[in-house]
Amino acid sequence: MTGWSCLITGAGGFLGQRIVSLLAEEKELQEIRALDKVFRPELQEEFSKLKHKVKLTMLEADILDKQCLKRACQGISVVIHSASIIDIMGTIQRETIMNINLKGTQLLLEACVQANVPIFIYTSTIEVAGPNSYSEIIQNGHEEEHLESKWSSAYPYSKKLAEKVVLAADGWTLKNGGTLYTCALRPMYIYGEGNPFMCQHINQALQNNGILTDFARHSLVNPVYVGNVAWAHILASKALRDPKKAPSIRGQFYYISDDTPHGSYSNFNYILSKEWGLQFDSRMTLPVSLWYWIAFLLEIVSFLLSPIYKYQPPFTRHLVTLSNSVFTFSYKKAQQDLGYKPLYSWEEAKQKTTQWVGSLVKEHKEALKTKIH
Repeated sequence: MTGWSCLITGAGGFLGQRIVSLLAEEKELQEIRALDKVFRPELQEEFSKLKHKVKLTMLEADILDKQCLKRACQGISVVIHSASIIDIMGTIQRETIMNINLKGTQLLLEACVQANVPIFIYTSTIEVAGPNSYSEIIQNGHEEEHLESKWSSAYPYSKKLAEKVVLAADGWTLKNGGTLYTCALRPMYIYGEGNPFMCQHINQALQNNGILTDFARHSLVNPVYVGNVAWAHILASKALRDPKKAPSIRGQFYYISDDTPHGSYSNFNYILSKEWGLQFDSRMTLPVSLWYWIAFLLEIVSFLLSPIYKYQPPFTRHLVTLSNSVFTFSYKKAQQDLGYKPLYSWEEAKQKTTQWVGSLVKEHKEALKTKIH
């Protein structure tokens, strides 16, 4: 169990940087390799502060570069693969998403075999399970239900295929004759400081006189705090290195949630921003079924125009379904097998996220002042 090293892909991302920070606290960890296409200057600064705790190497590389991956994996005992393109609006080219999310995962698995990396942990998503229909109700879902997304949209489709590849790779023979152990974590919608979707949502509201869009009031979901998802990855890496625990975890996937209250996405955004004066849009909203059919018509228009013009619908059927479904999951299996329990309480997570929302509001006000002067 002593003296291990870890490579994290997507280390500059919203979740990746939290995994790096928590890994740096691990006593017996000897080296962290943080890999991403590019690291923002402020993150480089933050990571260099961790260097007094652990040997930390930042690698700027492309997930599709075989040679770089091979070098990055040399002498590593655990790979945490959290790099991916997240696209819920359908704005990014399908080929790009499939390449990064699926092909990148396949290349990284092959690099692990060549470099004799025995453990591979994959950051999957709740979207590989659905929701497939806004009228379907899943409450306290669990792993034994074997739910599967039927959407052909590039993001859920690429993540679903990549997760299958990872779990099927469990038991592969490494170059030195060893065995590859894999598992996948499926977090709920991840919130917390630095969440790019929340940032976009709050900034939109600030430009709209502090009114939050209410597109998702019919959902019932259980978001999970970013620190708790990062913690689940640390526990999975420990469990797969434990000869007693590993056999029951190999080739398995786990839903990762925490004790954040269940509610709608709209209400959740409101809870985290009301302290700063942001408000709900109190106007009547259309029924979900109508939103769905409008989305369908917009998708047809987009398809018909595609030979001559790239029309991007403001929302799709996938987004309407995602934003308005009853879709909650239990973390019981992760608790049982990985010893997972949330590192941060709802109160702590709420306080940290609310403070961050406050910093966005402050930035907006300062930008307005500068504009006026």
